[in-house]
Formats: sequence, structure tokens, C-alpha cells
Amino acid sequence: MSERPNVLVTRPIMDGPLATLRERCDVTIHENEFGIPREELLQVVRGRDAIITMLTEKVDAEFLSAAGPGLKIVANHAVGFDNVDLEACTAAGVMATNTPDVLTETTADTAFALIMAAARRLGEGERLLRARRPWIWGPLMMLGQDLHHKTIGIVGFGRIGQAVARRARGFGMRVLYTDAVTLPPEVEAETGAERRELDALLAEADFVSIHVNLTPETRHLFDAERFRKMKSNAVLVNTSRGPVVDEEALADALSSGEIFAAGLDVFEKEPEVNPRLLELENVVVIPHLGSATVDTRNAMGALAVENVFAALDGKRPPTLLNPDVLGS
Repeated sequence: MSERPNVLVTRPIMDGPLATLRERCDVTIHENEFGIPREELLQVVRGRDAIITMLTEKVDAEFLSAAGPGLKIVANHAVGFDNVDLEACTAAGVMATNTPDVLTETTADTAFALIMAAARRLGEGERLLRARRPWIWGPLMMLGQDLHHKTIGIVGFGRIGQAVARRARGFGMRVLYTDAVTLPPEVEAETGAERRELDALLAEADFVSIHVNLTPETRHLFDAERFRKMKSNAVLVNTSRGPVVDEEALADALSSGEIFAAGLDVFEKEPEVNPRLLELENVVVIPHLGSATVDTRNAMGALAVENVFAALDGKRPPTLLNPDVLGS
């Protein structure tokens, strides 16, 4: 391209990838930490050659129309892309990409941290000490659940789910999984995982870790009926997308003792957190930190920039989500 491309980044990203992007492009960064209000977003996307979006921006036909015919790519700075209408992107001739792989291990670390924190009541224990309440060690104090040699059920056995399974094996855990497809025997052998239908998995698992994409089929996949199928000592962890879990039903299950505890990194109406969950001691909540490490956010930014450069050069981006656009 003869002129420097005009690129919008909808939230500040790491300095390294941003410097790389600025070597080739004129870059506008929206500095508001709470994102761009929709009306303003539809204004600032106009005339852009490329846009690096976050999961908080809804990329739909209205967004693409506002951007105009010069837009070549929407590079989503996330592995999930439920905020991006792929059909609308293809119809508009716009490539859409995400940032998979580079956050797999880090997100699995976060899931396992939540498993451990919820099982051993670490958040509750820390709150007790910070509140300076009187306490003394006792045999019945703040009893949690063991992880080692227990059964973990992994719902969605893609890259992250398999990474959680590898960690679980280090604790001597039995691994069950459910997925839309049966994995090749070599993958099952590597992870030591046994396939189950979802309801059978819930009946057997002491820990349930969710790793599915958000689709119409997975919205409220975990509802009151599913919680009734779980063990009373079970711990639920969600690091995928908030609306996969019906938070009202989860609050009911936690408050009634239907399940033991939960660890949540994502929320149904994010960034809002259901106030009932915040009142419960047996839930650990963190603000969508699944991929929040320096190394991983650098890698995500670098991949988003690599996707942008490929599209600007008329090449296929490494993580293209709508390959049909190349024939449109």
C-alpha cells in the first residue's frame, strides 16, 4: 500500500506489539479503560483499514457498515469470538481473526488456580484474616475438599481443556471429558481422559471445569437441572464465557449446599457480577484474568498485529475465522 494504513485499537495493548504496529501504520488507540460506548464506537471505526477489537466490542453488520468499504480486517484480541458476527464479516468482505493457542497454558493455569482456591476455601480464609476476626487453629476449622486422586470432569476438550487435563494428572486425578466429538485415541491416551456424556460426567465428577465456546446451544448449559445432577461435594469452575452458567441457578445451588463451591473468572452480564454470588463465601471470583500475564498478553498482541499485517498485504492471516471471505 502506498499510504500508511489507518488502524484503530479499541483498548491499549502491550507496548511491544503496539510499537511493531506503529512501524507500518498510523495507529489510534482508545484510552478509556471501560471501552468505547457504542455510539462513539460507530463513529471512530469510520475509514479504518484495520481494527483490533476486544471481546467487549460487538462486531456486527452495523459496525461493519459504519467502518466503510475500506475495512480489511477485524483482529479480535481474544481467543473467544462470540462478539464477532462472522457471517456479517464475510458478507462485508472483511476478514476476522482471533488469538488462539498463545493463551492456552496460561488460561489452564488460571482454571487450576480457581479449582484449588475454591476447593480449599482460600478466598474465605484470606477474608477472615484481613477482617482481623479472632481465630485459632482447630480440627474442624474451614474444611475443604482434596484434589489429589479425585475425579475432574472437563466440559469442552479443546486446547485449554486438554491443558487442564495434563495438570490434573499431576495431582493423580482421574480425568473425564465431554465434547461434541470423540477425540482420537492418541489424545485420550496422552491426557488419560475418558469420554462421558455431560450428565454422566456430572454424576461422577468431584470437580467440573468449563471450556466451551459461547453458542446458542451452550448458553445456560449449566442450569438448575444440571446442578441437581452434580455431587454435593462438587466444585464448579468457569473460565470460558459467563453466559454458559445460569448465575441465579448457581447461587441457589451454592447457598443450598447442592454443590460445595465455585470459582468464576467470567460472568453472565460481565463486568457486572451477580450480587448474590458476591454475598456467598463458597465462591471465588476474579475479574476475567484467564490470560492476564505479561508473556501471554504480549503474545496475543503480537498475533493480532501479525493478522493485521497479513490482511493489509493481501495474504491469508494465520488465524482466519471466516475463510469463505477469501472467495467473496
